[in-house]
Amino acid sequence: MFLNVGTSSFTQFLSTAAPDLLPGRRPLPPGSASALAPHATTIVALTTADGVVMAGDRRGTMGNLISSRDIRKVHPADEYSLVGFAGTAGIALEMVRLFQVELEHYEKIEGAMLSLDGKANRLAAMIRGNLGAAMQGLAVIPLFAGFDLAATDPARAGRIFSFDVAGGPYEETGYDGIGSGSLFAKAALKKRYRPGLSADEAIRIAVEALYDAADDDSATGGPDLSRRIYPVVMTATAEGTNRLPDAEAAAVAEAVVAARMENPGG
Repeated sequence: MFLNVGTSSFTQFLSTAAPDLLPGRRPLPPGSASALAPHATTIVALTTADGVVMAGDRRGTMGNLISSRDIRKVHPADEYSLVGFAGTAGIALEMVRLFQVELEHYEKIEGAMLSLDGKANRLAAMIRGNLGAAMQGLAVIPLFAGFDLAATDPARAGRIFSFDVAGGPYEETGYDGIGSGSLFAKAALKKRYRPGLSADEAIRIAVEALYDAADDDSATGGPDLSRRIYPVVMTATAEGTNRLPDAEAAAVAEAVVAARMENPGG
């Protein structure tokens, strides 16, 4: 089986070779398990003049408890795209790793990179595969963004895709947010976003949106100055994906906190 010419989809190959390794193919006991697994929120993304910026807070919750203070929710999907997640943390992290392998496998088999739309559709299929678990409270909702190498206008090459629990993909214009704090984060983004933002401007706006989400949503963690835990911020441009160094993320977060000391409402 492993030596035969196969599909360019690693997920499809795995569904034949070892289906029990796919998150959505494992048998689950009846009832809801949502209160038993850590959940993660909140993620925001914005398009910029050079690509996209994605940022996520670091808190994981389990009911009314903080299960993790420094979980990482934003990851590179491949060289030119990013994926962040909200929902059941364990399944989400496994899905991110599977998605990364899916894109790498396709490139090795086909000798070419999937289009950005193709990547979004592959991720949508993975979410649909987890629908049974989602109906039992173990939902994963990702946010996908990247630099579109096929775009004719580099200034419009940054694109953002959101998904519903059944895997429906939707392209967003300008900005988006997911997770329990997304209502407040998107309200902040709506006030501050404008086309053509520089990366530095978008990073500041993203961190401010996460701050506003944490101010009103107990499941979203704000900058933790005492433990030096700050949002994970990543960019995707024509040069590839890049994570903002911890020192720079700290400087942005601390500047936002200092500004809110003067004006709590922003």
